[in-house]
Amino acid sequence: MGSLSELDALYAFLVAAAVAALLTPVTMRLARAVGAVDEPRERGLSDRPTPLLGGTAIFAGVLVAALIFLPQGYGRGSHLWDGVLLGAALITLVGALDDRFDLPPAVKLAGQVAAAVIVVHYGVVVKEITLPFVGKLAAPNAGATNAGPALTVVGLVVMMNVVNFSDGADGLAAGVCAIIAAAMAVLAFDLGRAPPGVLAALTAGAAVGFLIHNFPPASSFMGDCGSNLLGLLIGCITVEAAVKTAAVVSFVLPLILLAVPFLDTTFVVLKRLKYRQPIYRPDSEHFHHRMARIGFSRRRTIAYFYVWTLLWAGLALALRFVPYSNHHGRLHLGWTLVMVALALVVVAASVYLIYVLEILKFRRLDAVRLRRLRPAASASGAEHWTGQRQVDEDRIGAEEERGDTQAPIAADRR
Repeated sequence: MGSLSELDALYAFLVAAAVAALLTPVTMRLARAVGAVDEPRERGLSDRPTPLLGGTAIFAGVLVAALIFLPQGYGRGSHLWDGVLLGAALITLVGALDDRFDLPPAVKLAGQVAAAVIVVHYGVVVKEITLPFVGKLAAPNAGATNAGPALTVVGLVVMMNVVNFSDGADGLAAGVCAIIAAAMAVLAFDLGRAPPGVLAALTAGAAVGFLIHNFPPASSFMGDCGSNLLGLLIGCITVEAAVKTAAVVSFVLPLILLAVPFLDTTFVVLKRLKYRQPIYRPDSEHFHHRMARIGFSRRRTIAYFYVWTLLWAGLALALRFVPYSNHHGRLHLGWTLVMVALALVVVAASVYLIYVLEILKFRRLDAVRLRRLRPAASASGAEHWTGQRQVDEDRIGAEEERGDTQAPIAADRR
């Protein structure tokens, strides 16, 4: 196969989407046959038994498209993509076993580490990064200080858990990952990284193909096998498509693209740490749970997530394509103002959503909102109400810490 083009990426996207869409009904029958079915839970968001193992269809789409479009002879030892597919197969198997048998957290973590070690062994490894205003930073890669591979393994495991944690509503993880992977495909080709760009495109295609069956009301859930798989693939794409390049914004762009799932995971983990709960223990504090509590429908919830992710993706693409700099440290005033305005819009939208979800406590703003809802309420009454709500939440947290009240439980996986 010759050099890859954007047309190859489009074909890979379509093949992966078709395979995943066609095989998802097969995985649904398999899941029911082996008992891998997600049952409605008290604090979950599903209202009927739904088959898991949709991630195996995503893997099939990725595998078929990769075998057709990804070239041999790329990367260290000419087998980099073999390592990616082998690691993907392992994490899909571990996730499928977890969907059926609910594996202990330590076993799941061991599977994630093993999959990450495989892809790093085959060459998906960060040895240096390029930071704005700093330049290249090389990781120690000699002897006992061989930090590059170790840090890459940690990053891939974190990425798998970020996607896994955020997979809790119909169409959420599949749609968000499809948007992120599609944006990464565009960036990869612009950075001259065509093979990772094709991997990103077929990953987006497999997610979109599965989304046909996962859009609310979902008839299939991807399960841990799907969320871990997508997390691993996006991690590999991030390393190969952006972080390994010498572009000044190469390290910043993935962080911007992954802002939404990382924000969700960060707030949830901090909440669990605050009340001294294990970070792997599922709860009902994810963004999508909060949206459900304030009355959002499933489709409205994922619409907000899709738009939020698209905003961050647009900002990442703008940083690469808008000519705000001459790449030698000199800024063009007009385009710089455009970028600042775009960044302010994205940040303002994020802050507004965080306020709506009541993730951070803005007592004065809460008082204003209460007065609008209840014109007769006095300011002092509103302040008392918001203060009392904080007291109640702190009481609940203290009870959870003592064990007097069961901490909220809901499935992180779909």
